[in-house]
Amino acid sequence: MKFKSVTDSQEAAEVQSYNMTNYKSSLEDFIKNKANYTPLSPISFLKRTAAVFPEKTAVIHGNKKRNWSETHKRCVKLASALSKRGVRVGNTVSVMAPNIPELFEAHFGVLMTGAVLNALNIRLEAESLAYILEHGEAKVLITDREFSPVIRETLSRLKNPPLVIDIDDPMAEGGELLGEMDYETFLEEGDEDFQWSLPEDEWQAVSLNYTSGTTGRPKGVVYHSRGAHLLAIDNILAWGMPRHPVYLWTLPMFHCNGWCFPWTITLLAGTHVCLRKVTAAKIYEAIAEHQVTHLCGAPIVMGMIANAEKQVQHPLSHPVNIMTAAAPPPPPVIARMEEIGFQVTHVYGLTETYGPSVVCAWQEAWGDLEPNQQALMKGRQGVNYPGLEGLMVADSETLEEVPSDGETLGEVFMRGNLVMKGYFKNPEASEEAFRRGWFHSGDLGVRHPDGYIELKDRAKDIIISGGENISSVEIENTLYRHPAVLEAGVVARPDERWGETPCAFVTLKPESEITEEELVAFCREHLAGYKIPKTLVFQELPKTSTGKIRKNILREQAKGLSSGN
Repeated sequence: MKFKSVTDSQEAAEVQSYNMTNYKSSLEDFIKNKANYTPLSPISFLKRTAAVFPEKTAVIHGNKKRNWSETHKRCVKLASALSKRGVRVGNTVSVMAPNIPELFEAHFGVLMTGAVLNALNIRLEAESLAYILEHGEAKVLITDREFSPVIRETLSRLKNPPLVIDIDDPMAEGGELLGEMDYETFLEEGDEDFQWSLPEDEWQAVSLNYTSGTTGRPKGVVYHSRGAHLLAIDNILAWGMPRHPVYLWTLPMFHCNGWCFPWTITLLAGTHVCLRKVTAAKIYEAIAEHQVTHLCGAPIVMGMIANAEKQVQHPLSHPVNIMTAAAPPPPPVIARMEEIGFQVTHVYGLTETYGPSVVCAWQEAWGDLEPNQQALMKGRQGVNYPGLEGLMVADSETLEEVPSDGETLGEVFMRGNLVMKGYFKNPEASEEAFRRGWFHSGDLGVRHPDGYIELKDRAKDIIISGGENISSVEIENTLYRHPAVLEAGVVARPDERWGETPCAFVTLKPESEITEEELVAFCREHLAGYKIPKTLVFQELPKTSTGKIRKNILREQAKGLSSGN
């Protein structure tokens, strides 16, 4: 804005007074204040939902139900109790628990203090847990009694153990109480009128999630408030979710904060149906009893559902949406899920991207395709979430984008608000991950002419045989097409002549029988000769806590096999 020159003293004084206000002479130069700016934070969702839908069912755990008003009060009391014990901005509160209400409440109560939530992998051993608690500087540990054996050993390894609060869940199996008090007693220390506040800066850390650590010590991935808020909303957009969904907790809440769904479902005033142990029978029972509308899980969960014994499966009385990620889902498994009534949405992401940040967005034209062809399209990773500013497939060194031909291999890169702050206490790893202004995923893929990306492998999982690059995923998808195959993992096996050859580890479905020769013959019908597994091993496959096949273990097993010719 420009003002005309003035000579009248009164008018000049008025102009001076105007310029003394917060309004400046530039459209870009206004003052940020509490009236016009609030840092983005997912804890805002709980306050609104409790105010608007106080009587709606918020949480179901066994025979226990709580509404949103009750849940809000419990989260506030948790924040108050933690605050009274000295928990402040930047402190870490760790939780060792399955998918139960206490872990869900921690996603709000911990953040209300300004502290950082560290949800622990319940399948880890004492050595790893001790490292995480020490590295993450946990001030408080809230732990379910079922895990007391490993927690007791973990605490014995710590020089300065945190305050321990026990969760005495009646549905827990065994265990003992180790802490100063139980969770419900701890809540009574809190005040339901506790005045919590939003973060001063949306860059503030809200959670600390550790990678699997299959290649060394796990790295602590730090999420910020802005990213958690945006991904919670993006989940709604990517999935087309309606108000008041009924969400079944099959995905571990400790994995990328349950892909931010504790906050997503709360924003939608939905119902969180807790599931302590994930089995096909319990999934089908929960769907029927609670009219579940949505659930998430790795392809292994879909396989569990699709291959459940007939006496376990219940015909679906209503549409059920399942979101899957982790390893690329085999198209045959997608096809089977859709056949029995589940609507599959495929997403992709990493711990470093808050979980899912890429979605295979459905195109109406795909509806005219045959079911198997639809499954192939859904098997692609897709396009960026709205909150992910950049997504590309490019040369790992030059960052030159590959052509959109569906064939040229490159590394997947991301940038934007859905990428982590960095690795805790590891600036070198952070710098390497963010080299040249992009997050380096380590995943290899192609971009199709329609812009959708498709993963082909992890960089470390590509098999180079006789100078040819072979995708382990392509071989695995072929194996999954055989009706006798339940699970498959393919890795490189050292070979004196070829350098490496494909080695397939296969788990068969119950009651199924097939010889190595028969399965190799099947592969020969669908794969180029150099891609056919030179070795087949029938066994149970080792998995991570999130259902991914542990290829690092399979690679070691493959190395132990005698070298081929």
